[in-house]
Amino acid sequence: MPTPLYDALRAYAGREPIRYHMPGHKGLPLPLAELDRLAPIDVTELPGTGNLYEPGEPFDSAQALWAERFGFDQCQFLTGGSTMGIHTGLALCCKPGDRVLMDRGCHRAAFHALALLDLEPVWLERPWLPSESLTGPISPRDVERTLKLDPKITTICITSPTYSGVLSDIGAISQIAHAHGVRLFVDGAHGAHLPFLGLEPFSGADAVVVSAHKTLPAMGQSALLFARGFDPDRVRQTASVFGTSSPSYPMMASIDAARDWMEKQGGQLYKRTAAQVSELRKKFPSLQPGPGLSLDPARLVLNVKDGPAFARALERRGIFPEMEDGGHVVLICTCQDSGEAFRALEQALEELRPQMGNCPPLPAPPLPTAALTPRQALFAPQERIPLSVGAGRVSAAQIAPYPPGVPVVAPGERIEKKHLAYLREIGYNKVYCHVIKEV
Repeated sequence: MPTPLYDALRAYAGREPIRYHMPGHKGLPLPLAELDRLAPIDVTELPGTGNLYEPGEPFDSAQALWAERFGFDQCQFLTGGSTMGIHTGLALCCKPGDRVLMDRGCHRAAFHALALLDLEPVWLERPWLPSESLTGPISPRDVERTLKLDPKITTICITSPTYSGVLSDIGAISQIAHAHGVRLFVDGAHGAHLPFLGLEPFSGADAVVVSAHKTLPAMGQSALLFARGFDPDRVRQTASVFGTSSPSYPMMASIDAARDWMEKQGGQLYKRTAAQVSELRKKFPSLQPGPGLSLDPARLVLNVKDGPAFARALERRGIFPEMEDGGHVVLICTCQDSGEAFRALEQALEELRPQMGNCPPLPAPPLPTAALTPRQALFAPQERIPLSVGAGRVSAAQIAPYPPGVPVVAPGERIEKKHLAYLREIGYNKVYCHVIKEV
């Protein structure tokens, strides 16, 4: 398979040019030895290396290969992570003042987009799975019911998969959305690997963002925006609004090379990983797929009695999970995890089996009440106060356990005693919060 961008960068470096352009290292060794091999291909917009935000090679070919693999009209490389993609995607789908049906479980970047783009949210609650103390998939019936009740909604924003690997039926939701003349944007940040497992997790969506760096062998912050039905120049121009004008060429080359490697061998290695995760799910208490619950085959969510204690016990054994909450520990398993790594994990889980089991029952996060619009809250004068005395105040920033970065209280919403109680129950450890300054 070709790697058009990476090939162009190697060709430029191979000419041993005299560089009177950015970046300042001029392709020579960097202070950190680990970065030495990146320096020669760390360039800027030059004849032959292309411009990320303009049509032409090598980006046209490199991005087209990704778009074809994911089944979209267009792909846009991103160097600002899925945050940049969420902002770009919602800006493409909406105009200021639009009403957006938004998954309450969206990442904080989507809440920032509401403020930056002056969008009005209509909250779509996720069903709570009491037996798992987790949110489940978005119900297509709930989407249809809400669209019938509110014909002013222009866009739907949904997260799939979630941090816990829960997949919503995007194909069914997209059909409902389009029947109502509504666009569907999907935050698929944690699902870049799913098409390489033979799945079609984003079927029918109008735009999707995925983080290459989260689950594929690509550099940090590298992500991709997929779109269909939009003018290509408009996609590029909108991405340039939210991205740096000096995007990292090594990052973008890593995106280009990651697809090539996944096509050649990574896909098969991912299938091996999915099989190993399936075996671990059978052996240890964990979130299980079943009727009405589709999961990322490569994400392992362990059910434990005390999430933080279990995570620290893993870390003492040299195993570092992605995140934990009161009753779960989340492990991101990818095609890069070796058999040795899985054996070490299984041994650790056997040792810690007494600490595993049904997770403590937790209630669904209580819904707040909006006092200001997201945009009003973002730009209002604010002050920092102890969270413990925040009841009755209007939040100026997300109160969001991170990871996963899903706000319990969003900017413009009133903090209530029930939210403080919930945050204590889940072990939220931030002492201060930012609130709107009272006049």
